[in-house]
Amino acid sequence: MLSGVGVSPGRAAGPVIIVAQPSGEPPAGPPPTDTAAEADLIAPAADRVAADLNARAQAATGEARQLLETTAMMAADPTLVTQAAQLVTTKQLPAARAFYEAAAGFADALRAAGGYMAERVRDIEDVRDRVVADLLGVSAPGVPDLSEPSVLVAQDLAPADTAGLDPAKVLALVTEEGGPTSHTAILARALGIPAVVAVRGVLAAKPAQLIVDGSTGAVEVPTEPVTPFAAEAVATEDWNGTGATADGLRIKVLANVGSAKDAKAAVAAGAEGVGLFRTEFSYLDATDEPTVAEQQAAYAAVLAPFHGKPIIVRTLDAGADKPLAFLAPDPEPNPALGVRGIRVSRERVDVLDRQLAAIVGAAAETGAEVSVMAPMVATVEEAAWFADRAHAAGIERAGVMIEVPAAALVADEIFGAVEFVSIGTNDLAQYTLAADRQLGAVATLNDPWQPALLRLIGMIGKAGIAAGKPVGVCGEAAADPNLAGVLVGLGITSLSMNAGAIRRVGAALAKHTEDTYRQVARAALVSHTPTDARATVHAMLS
Repeated sequence: MLSGVGVSPGRAAGPVIIVAQPSGEPPAGPPPTDTAAEADLIAPAADRVAADLNARAQAATGEARQLLETTAMMAADPTLVTQAAQLVTTKQLPAARAFYEAAAGFADALRAAGGYMAERVRDIEDVRDRVVADLLGVSAPGVPDLSEPSVLVAQDLAPADTAGLDPAKVLALVTEEGGPTSHTAILARALGIPAVVAVRGVLAAKPAQLIVDGSTGAVEVPTEPVTPFAAEAVATEDWNGTGATADGLRIKVLANVGSAKDAKAAVAAGAEGVGLFRTEFSYLDATDEPTVAEQQAAYAAVLAPFHGKPIIVRTLDAGADKPLAFLAPDPEPNPALGVRGIRVSRERVDVLDRQLAAIVGAAAETGAEVSVMAPMVATVEEAAWFADRAHAAGIERAGVMIEVPAAALVADEIFGAVEFVSIGTNDLAQYTLAADRQLGAVATLNDPWQPALLRLIGMIGKAGIAAGKPVGVCGEAAADPNLAGVLVGLGITSLSMNAGAIRRVGAALAKHTEDTYRQVARAALVSHTPTDARATVHAMLS
């Protein structure tokens, strides 16, 4: 019996297919006899990889399509291609080695930036491996064609590979690396494929078959042949579109969005509104601050599909972890603990005021019920400062994200300054457990089922109940049907997630009463490990 972090619920069993890994670093020699001709090989190879990814994107939908299109743009990035070509001529490198080194430089820069930018490292590495394989004339790494439904096992899965999976042929996913917020986890949930990540030793075991439980994180190597069975997923067809427990406790089921495309997908999935609109996603590549009019137009495109419905807009979560060029961020030794979120807003109040004006204009233009919240708030004083600023701009409901343990510890006082709070479980877990959420080696620490994290959430839930104010969760924890029930039992009043998880979570919530969810929450809180918490709750709700 092996174990890891269950990131997409459901059980499945079947034959194992090992996903081929990249061949490694290409040789640095011998030097090319014609460097100009060698350099000219790089752009066509990158274009072929981009064309292949775009073709796969056309056959995909939703998040998978968007991810493949983004990866294709990275493959054809002119800066990356130019840098690789320059390395051929300046360092006398073969084309494959030059592209490998250029991509490594890009990956190092993204990794150093941290946060959202660091999450793109796997994309760059995937592009690197595909282009290198093309230049060497060998098969690209990744998922092979499946002749029968199988369990895929890999060191890790590239985002583009995950996006192209066929749920009819992939029974389950098991990886040695990865974490709860990785692309593998997010897209597996969106596709309804059971998945377990951070399963150390699964490749060394060389299993012929596996039994996978994406709810508990258990991965069993059977001693005797088993009959393959498909994923036993949570049924969604009976959900009526209104988030509520079996006895009628209202729990809003909302979406996380970052673009107009995300908003349309969320509406199609049945989202009751938006619990997190990531405004900075529109400006990650902007060299100049967008005008108020430009911001208003961008925000209105996202708000329009939700006319008359609640939308929570997060002000720019900018800084070292999502560096926006027009804010001219200074280099920092530890970006995750640097000037980001509300700390940037307090340094650049003019930028915040212009954004608030654009949000007010977009709300009036679209008729959406707009609230705003600030990211990375750590103190009561920060929360009060932001709320005053938002109210002065004409926004009635102002809240904050609780992603820092310090804010959780003074949640009762924060509620005195704001109308609501929303818990970002991804960062709250990272800071509580001191575990980088992008690092597979600490994925078991950075698990949303960690009892310490759940106890902090319980403190926030109690503070919200005492204040009579709503508490939402907009991290990936909300997308887990069983964990969603625990969150409700801890006093959470709304859950916000990717579009692919909305119907699954809505249906799961409707299966049990508020009292049942309080019981499973108590059981999770007294568990000693996340594995115990996950297994206990799964057994109680099955």
